[in-house]
Amino acid sequence: MAINLEEILGPDSRSLLEYKAKVSKEKLYLPNKNWVSEIFVNSDRPTNVLKNLQLLGNTGRLAQSGYVSIFPVDQGVEHSAGASFAPNPEFFDPENIVRFAYEAGCSGVASTFGVLSLTARKWAHKIPYVLKLNHNEFLSYPNKYDQTMFASVKQAQNMGAVAVGATVYFGSPESARQLTEVSQAFEAAHSLGMATILWCYLRNPAFKTDSVDYHNASDLSSQACHLGVTIGADIIKQKLPTNNGGYKTIKFGKTHDKVYSELSSDHPIDLTRYQVLNCYSGRIGLINSGGESKGASDLADAVKTAVINKRAGGMGLILGRKAFQRPWKEGLALVNAIQDVYLDPKVSIA
Repeated sequence: MAINLEEILGPDSRSLLEYKAKVSKEKLYLPNKNWVSEIFVNSDRPTNVLKNLQLLGNTGRLAQSGYVSIFPVDQGVEHSAGASFAPNPEFFDPENIVRFAYEAGCSGVASTFGVLSLTARKWAHKIPYVLKLNHNEFLSYPNKYDQTMFASVKQAQNMGAVAVGATVYFGSPESARQLTEVSQAFEAAHSLGMATILWCYLRNPAFKTDSVDYHNASDLSSQACHLGVTIGADIIKQKLPTNNGGYKTIKFGKTHDKVYSELSSDHPIDLTRYQVLNCYSGRIGLINSGGESKGASDLADAVKTAVINKRAGGMGLILGRKAFQRPWKEGLALVNAIQDVYLDPKVSIA
């Protein structure tokens, strides 16, 4: 479907569509249909990893564009199945999760072992599977913020997954253990021919002050991206940055004044471009998450996120709740609207 970007973006339209980023796009490796051949051909990734990365890039409405649209539904573990699926009970049924991703023309579907293992024989050859290996669960009381392995890399291979996904809560007391677990899992995944996607999220109460939450600060989240590519992620999933200066405000770690004066600004495209820069200058693709559903503003928020990600040099969006918590056809239309941003040649790299 055709979308009217100016109407959807409203007063932010000109700023988002015409802004020129501080860090030149000439300094980045940008998404394109030859991304796998250009970036990974000289890496140590086995041939089957390259094949599966290319399969993600060759599937769905964004095939051969260099961009990906992944449908993730693992919220039933952390956010609870009731909170996640009560708005649209169709998605208690795991086959509907996979079927929605297929009908939406997504590049792949990312979900839990339970969802994907139960549907694999019918669907794994029709749409690429990404098995999310670890989760944080909130049934334990009091709640804790940790990632526990729910599945193995071998199980991902057995069901025909093209990739595995995992989360590290950077900044948390358990992050060192999570880094070790995920690094080992990614090594195993590569050895078995599967690609790797890392959810690079921040978790530490000190990152939130009385007035500002720096969990989505560009400087802190970008360092999480950089740690993610360091342990062998082929694609990085990160939240869209909403502010900057976390290092300076919290007064820990190391940064540099040029991060704020020359490599970023307060503009959302610059904040996101700094994330791309930390993904080995775009060699490792950055996909931003769609975030929680807020109702009427979901379409505008999702399209805005897609515009920012694309113009910053990212390679796509991974969006779930904004789509599956609304009626089926509305959810499909929302996902397709996001994909249209990446297919629109008028939305150029800033």
